[in-house]
Amino acid sequence: MPVHGAVQLASNLGRAGLLARHIAWRAVPRFLAGSVAGAALGGVIVVNLAPALVQIGVGLFILWSLGFRPPALFTRWPALTGLISSFLTMFFGATGLFVAAFTRALDLPRHGFVATHASLMTAQHGLKTGVFAVLGFSFADWAAVILAMIVAGFLGTLAGRLILDRTTDARFKRVLDVLLALIALRLVWQGVSAL
Repeated sequence: MPVHGAVQLASNLGRAGLLARHIAWRAVPRFLAGSVAGAALGGVIVVNLAPALVQIGVGLFILWSLGFRPPALFTRWPALTGLISSFLTMFFGATGLFVAAFTRALDLPRHGFVATHASLMTAQHGLKTGVFAVLGFSFADWAAVILAMIVAGFLGTLAGRLILDRTTDARFKRVLDVLLALIALRLVWQGVSAL
């Protein structure tokens, strides 16, 4: 989880930086406040969440949010989304899907969706990485792997931006929904298989 957090921090920071003018800033401060609480809570509570149950829960939530509008409290209270997702990310890495469902509910154009999601995930992974550093994880031991993954991730971000610039909002939303559904189904399948 610590290595994942460091790599995702850099990857999302690069994406947010490239698309900074498209960020829907209204969601960021409250999401960040909730994320601080969630990361701190996750860092001090010793829990053993069954990954299979978390996978099933996140997967089903994503599938539900694709068919129905997420509860208004998720769009009205970004702090709640930040708290829940940042708490879960301390134990389970795939909470970007959960945040993507929240960002999708903001009904942003494609550049705004990618930029805003990246900024929210930058906040979340920054906090996650900070908590693991405070808990004593030695990032230096993994520096070469982290650096290689950051470089590869940034190259992927550059390629993704080219595709993003050449598509339409409607096509982006269709592809996003299909990808979210497939990943959510995979999460549910993995969780059920692990049980």
